[in-house]
Amino acid sequence: MSSHDLDSVTAGSAPGDVAPPGGVLGPRFRWTSIGMCLLIMLAAFEALAVTTIMPEVSRELHGDALYAFAFAGPLAVSVVGMVSAGAWADRGNPRNPLITSVVLFAAGLLIAGTASTMPVFVVGRLVHGLGGGALTVVLYVIVARVYPPVLHARIFAGFAAAWVIPSLIGPFIAGVLAETVGWRWVFLGVVTLVALAMLMVVPVMRGALTAPEESTPIRVGRLLWAVLLAVAVLALTLAAESSGPVQWIVPVVAAVVAAFAIRPLIPRGTLLARPGLPSVILMRALVAGTFFAAEVYVPRIMVTEYGLSASIAGLALTAAGLTWSGASWLQGRFPSITDVAAARFGALGLTIALACLISTAVWHLHPAVVVVGWAFAGGGMGILYPRLGVLTLKYSTPENQGFNSSALSISDATGSAVALAASAIVFSALRPLDGGWPYVGAFALTAVLCGLAWAVGPRLVRR
Repeated sequence: MSSHDLDSVTAGSAPGDVAPPGGVLGPRFRWTSIGMCLLIMLAAFEALAVTTIMPEVSRELHGDALYAFAFAGPLAVSVVGMVSAGAWADRGNPRNPLITSVVLFAAGLLIAGTASTMPVFVVGRLVHGLGGGALTVVLYVIVARVYPPVLHARIFAGFAAAWVIPSLIGPFIAGVLAETVGWRWVFLGVVTLVALAMLMVVPVMRGALTAPEESTPIRVGRLLWAVLLAVAVLALTLAAESSGPVQWIVPVVAAVVAAFAIRPLIPRGTLLARPGLPSVILMRALVAGTFFAAEVYVPRIMVTEYGLSASIAGLALTAAGLTWSGASWLQGRFPSITDVAAARFGALGLTIALACLISTAVWHLHPAVVVVGWAFAGGGMGILYPRLGVLTLKYSTPENQGFNSSALSISDATGSAVALAASAIVFSALRPLDGGWPYVGAFALTAVLCGLAWAVGPRLVRR
């Protein structure tokens, strides 16, 4: 079957169509599925590893002031990569933006792995974020172009399953490397694996994808809005380590600018939670902000408050990764779980996790409570996250697959970056207090986002 026939199947298949023989690992899709899951696996290892080793990186490079920025900065610049990749993919073959995004991804890892100061390390993280943001959008477009809708839930579940091995061994290996040969090999080792993965993926992508019959011109205006959004989020993040009036005035101005700049990059009505696609995009921002803003403090509280090693602290991330993968597999196998039910399960998992984290910070409970609680967060995200991707493609047409996929990723990155910056401001303001109150403040802020997710959940489906 030609690539044009595949596009026709993708555009014309209904959700109730019979899945092709073998599903996502059948002869038509096998190597494309394996190649994309390999890239997801490497990105997953890097994400989990960085969260695990950041306390050690911050200590060695004397970069405590840039701790939150090292996470939020890459998310902010990833918006530029997402918009560029989405427009590029809509204009032609997504193979070229795929290669470009992977090259940037690897270059960022190389810079971070060889950095001798925290600012250089952050530059590497920013380059990595630019490539990682583009990669996310390109993979969504490839799913829309190659796979029929009946397989979308399965391939997104496969993406989540690609987190299983990194979740099992990633945080522990990263912690061991940091404690033995050094944290730099966490980045340098992944660079080598990325190069090997691309040697396997590129030939498959060359034969599997062709450009659409009618290309969409790249809109420079959208790219400029993306740059403005990235600058606003970066300013918001840097303000977290400021003092005096700047710490409070700059975040307010930056938040207003970010809300203004993001509007052309997402569907109309997103900020108002209109039913359907707008609420799907908003829900992604809320749950991503809740999860990732809380996650960066999970290893930190275990290292600083309990004196645990990085490898032991990474167990919480391992638990969440496993439950995320398992829950994602379940939702792919049981389509009878409605979209609204998936939203409620997701919010419930995050609620339980935040309750455990806040309780631990207040009463200094056993660190096992953190591990168990964060496992609930992973389970909730595993049920909801793939469903949001499926709904985005369901509400899309071949003409706007790139824009909608980009909007979903932009909301993810922006929600996470803004939540990280806001939690960093609260953490910094409460740092003079004794005990775990800085962590209480950071986790309480993410709990507010979780409450909003409960409210938006029923609006995922059009009335």
